[in-house]
Formats: sequence, C-alpha cells, structure tokens
Amino acid sequence: MVRSLKNPKKAKRKNKAKKGEGSSDSVPSLPAKVWQPGVDKLEEGEELQCDASAYNSLHAFHIGWPCLSFDVLRDSLGLVRTEFPHSVYCVAGSQAEKSSWNSIGIFKLSKISGKRRDLVPDKTGDDSDMDGDSSDSDEEEEAGSGTPVLQLRKVFHEGCVNRIRAMTQKPDIVASWGDTGHVQVWDISSHINALAESESDLSHGASAVSSQAPLFKFGGHKDEGYAIDWSPRVPGKLVSGDCKNCIHLWEPTSGATWNVGAKSYIGHTASVEDLQWSPTEDTVFASCSVDRNIIIWDTRMGNPLAATITAHKADVNVISWNKLASCMLASGSDDGTFSIQDLRMVKDGDSVVAHFDYHKHPITSVEWSPHEASTLAVSSSDNQLTIWDLSLERDEEEEAEFKSKMKEQVNAPTDLPPQLLFVHQGQKDLKELHWHSQIPGMVVSTAADGFNILMPSNIETAIPANVA
Repeated sequence: MVRSLKNPKKAKRKNKAKKGEGSSDSVPSLPAKVWQPGVDKLEEGEELQCDASAYNSLHAFHIGWPCLSFDVLRDSLGLVRTEFPHSVYCVAGSQAEKSSWNSIGIFKLSKISGKRRDLVPDKTGDDSDMDGDSSDSDEEEEAGSGTPVLQLRKVFHEGCVNRIRAMTQKPDIVASWGDTGHVQVWDISSHINALAESESDLSHGASAVSSQAPLFKFGGHKDEGYAIDWSPRVPGKLVSGDCKNCIHLWEPTSGATWNVGAKSYIGHTASVEDLQWSPTEDTVFASCSVDRNIIIWDTRMGNPLAATITAHKADVNVISWNKLASCMLASGSDDGTFSIQDLRMVKDGDSVVAHFDYHKHPITSVEWSPHEASTLAVSSSDNQLTIWDLSLERDEEEEAEFKSKMKEQVNAPTDLPPQLLFVHQGQKDLKELHWHSQIPGMVVSTAADGFNILMPSNIETAIPANVA
C-alpha cells in the first residue's frame, strides 16, 4: 500500500567527465550496457542515457503540482488514430502542498510528434500487400515535429485527489476520491469544450482556478479511500471503496443524481485498494485489499460475495480486468509481484496462470491494453514502467541469433523474462499509467516529477477487425 507523493528505454550507462577535466573525451569510453534498477549501480563519473530509437514518440510535461491519479478521456477525434501529430485529453487530480491549493486539472496536449509507423494488418487479411522493405523510410520519418502544446484548465477541489476516473460513456462526467473522505461527481464538459476551441499554449501552467460545485457529493464512507470505478456497461453506475473495508454501490437516477446504497459491501478485513467492473456483466465487479485477497462480487445475489481469491503474499494494490479476454484479471502487489488470474478456474482453487517477480518494489498500477488481449502495462515504485506480452515464450534459437547481432553494440541482460517487451525509465516515483483507447500503442504515466507520453517502437498493434 504505497500511495503518497510528498529503458528497454534502453537506459545506457555513459561515461561523464569529472569536474575540472573539461571534455568527456578525456575519460576512456566503456561499452554501452542496458541498465537495470535494483541490479546495477552507477559508478563515479557515469550517467544514464536514454536510447531515443526505442520510441516512436516520447514527451514529458507537468501541470503544476504532482498528480497521484488521472484518466485519459475518450474524444471525438477518431476511434483508431495512427497518424501523427496526435492530440490527447486527460483529467487529473493534484497533490498540493496545502489542502486549499488542490484542484482538478483538465488538459489537452496537442501536436504530439513522433515517427510514423503503420499498424500491423490483421493476420486474417491478405499478406500479398505486405512489403517488408517499404516501411523502412516511414519508420524514421518525423511527423508533427516540435514541442507539444499544453492547454490546461483547473477546478477547485477540496483536499488532495486520491483517485479520479471518467465515465466511459460520458467522459465529461468524472468522479474524484478526496482525502477529506468524500467522493464527488463533476461535470467538466464546459472545460473540455473550451480546450477544444482554443489553441493557446499554457505549457507553463495556468494559475487561474475556477470554483464549481460538484454534481453530487457523498460523505457516507467511514474513511478516505482510493478505490473507484465506473461501469463500462451501465452508464452512471459506480462503486467506491475506502481505507476501512467498505464498498458502496452507486445507482444512477434521473437528474444527474445517484442513489448510494446505505448498506455497504463488506467482505475484506482491511483497506479496499482498487475496484474493477466486469467488462461483460452488468452486476459483477472485483475488489482487492491490503488483506491480500481479491473478491468477486455479484450484486444480483442475496450474498453478493461470489468468490474470494488469495492473490498475493502481501497487500494487493491494484487490479485490471481484461476487456478483450474477460476471464483474465491482473493484480499487482506491495511485494513487487504481479499475477494473472483465470477466473474460469477460481472454483478449482488455483486460478493463477502467470506470476512475475521482475519488479522488486511495490506495484503501483496495472492495465491491460485495449487493443491487444495479451499485452499488459505495469508501473512500480522502482521507477520502471514495463510492458509485457504474455503470449510470448522463450525461443533459444532466436535469442542466440539476437545476441550474436547485439554483442558488439550493447551488453544486454541475460535473465530478462521472455514476455518483457519494453522498459521505460526516467520518471521519479511512478504512480499510475493508462493506455489510450483510441491511439494504439500510446501509454500515459504520472509520477512525482510530472507526466510522460510514450509510444514504444516495438509494440506492434493489429488493426481491430471491425475497423480494418
């Protein structure tokens, strides 16, 4: 339970001139090496250097105060966008130095540049149109070059924002969990509209904070909390969980109000850390807790506690329900491990189908890709954001061929899991990540030192059949 905010990015080690020596040419060069946090140490005179070729796009920015939680907003710019420059809308909550300085930030980042790369055609299509050599020049072609434009609007929020989520069906409706113990629902449509119409650059931060009353405010929880999720199937349906052990179900009514169940769902024996609705069932959601368990709930049942899974040996911090393979649920723990549960096997008593201990510090966020059923992104307190493809297996012949090619360029680690596709580093105290549901391969992450938007060059995404 790590929350407070008070590469390969192939991160390569590089010699740095000592003070007084002038040019770095005076220091003998060492072979480049992929650097692993928690394993390797920097020697005196060394610094980390990002390998820019590992990304199709990489940009860093900040919106003022550190942000513990944010959400990417669905927009009307296109369901599947592959052409640079890109534009992204987000909503974020602040962790300000003083309680009265907090706000909800609604921002638009436009003119996001990067290298052009076509999506991989669906394998069910005709391969005759695929020319392996024709895309080489496109991969190196910069589109929309320059610094992205940040537009920002702020709404006053009482206290720090522990977590914030936008409604799937109406992204201009957002719910915030505050450290005051209140869950509030906001209408940010006027701010989104203003951002869409304006092109002014507010990259240095906007000082003006508007006062706006929330649509709805609930103070029935016994403590502050972090767990909250909108139903992807029933517009307006919400669940919220607190640091005691209580979960409340919100049912939408007419007139932008909600009936919040007076009776809470109690099955955990400690803080409820995260909540996720089922992507396929209107009445089913999952919760995870400091008590090391995941619980599956079904609100149709007299006893809504449908199943309990002992998921980890330490606090379960985060969960993610796979929208493309609804039997799969990912979870991340305080001990640095993350696991994949196959919910079809819960009744048999052993639902874990994959378990990884690559990270050595608490897992702070997990999320399945909205475009690839086997791809998962993970962030950790070890300052790494990793991307995994669980469909991959070790191929010793391919590995040997790769090592022979790379031997003279970089000393790559030999013990990396075959499912590990990408490691992003450079952010301090990573807290949360989200895939962009309309821009395949794009991940946004928040940390103590601001936001990153990244698109790894080795993440290949097939065109969905319904939009090909």
